Amino acid sequence: MSSELSPTARALRTLEILQNRPGTTADQLAERLGVTERAARRYVGILREAGIPVESERGPHGGYRLGRGTRLPPVAFTQAEALGLVMAVLDGRPAATDVDDLVGAALAKVIQALPESIGRQAAALREHAWAAPDRYSTRPDPATTSALVAAVAARRRVLITYRSEAGNEWETEVDPWAVVVRFGRWYLLCHSHRANAIRTYRVDRVHAIQQTTHPFEPPADLDPVAVLEENLGIGWEFSARVVFHAPLAEVAPWIRRPMGRLEESRDGCVLVGSTTNPAMYAQEWLANVPFPFRVEGGPELRAAAAEVAARFTAAVS
Repeated sequence: MSSELSPTARALRTLEILQNRPGTTADQLAERLGVTERAARRYVGILREAGIPVESERGPHGGYRLGRGTRLPPVAFTQAEALGLVMAVLDGRPAATDVDDLVGAALAKVIQALPESIGRQAAALREHAWAAPDRYSTRPDPATTSALVAAVAARRRVLITYRSEAGNEWETEVDPWAVVVRFGRWYLLCHSHRANAIRTYRVDRVHAIQQTTHPFEPPADLDPVAVLEENLGIGWEFSARVVFHAPLAEVAPWIRRPMGRLEESRDGCVLVGSTTNPAMYAQEWLANVPFPFRVEGGPELRAAAAEVAARFTAAVS
């Protein structure tokens, strides 16, 4: 990996190492950079030529360190890092091409702080690259997201006010295990004391949060992404039970995690889950599964499936 970096990139990496670990010796620096000691000294020389005072001390406690009072720019990007950052922002936030957008305004400030040659390329990339918006992605409130992350880090239980897609609102006390971003949506993975079960809540639907003094310990072997995906289709307002007349192995690739879990059955397999939006579940998810199925429950999903079937029947009658 190191052999692919430019001399400028390695010099910036040298600066980062000396900032974080004053007293780093030439051989330690060479090892961290993946180069020879002679090359490591050359990168120190590049920093000195750029006006950054790098002092060296001999002896068992010697090494390189930055001179006292050294004033450094808060961020130093290589060309690849700067362009990669712009691309990542546009990929996750297409609206960032607009300076009136919150993230777009922040990106503009980052680009302005870049060296002229790198900033020019980053600005051109932002201006002339276009990204199609993802209609399924969400933009939760930054303050709410930050408060949840702070509770996760502090391992403190929180009281949240949650509003479902149907408009129903309730308060619940939860142990916030993790905040997970999945396909453009932000989720809170937690243990709900109200339900005494694992729950996944959309962060953009959390309307209030209050951290408590009660500590908690998340599961020792917690894999937040895996647990989130296993529980996305559980605990929502309307139940779903769908019987497929096909083997589980053939049906499984067509079932999204939020739809629920598949179980073996005598005639094929059964999908058991829940949803806040039966109409979407029926017309966008079930309608795409290319196998015969029967909706056994709940009543809201059965009604939504019947409505989709009536529309398609009318379309060909």
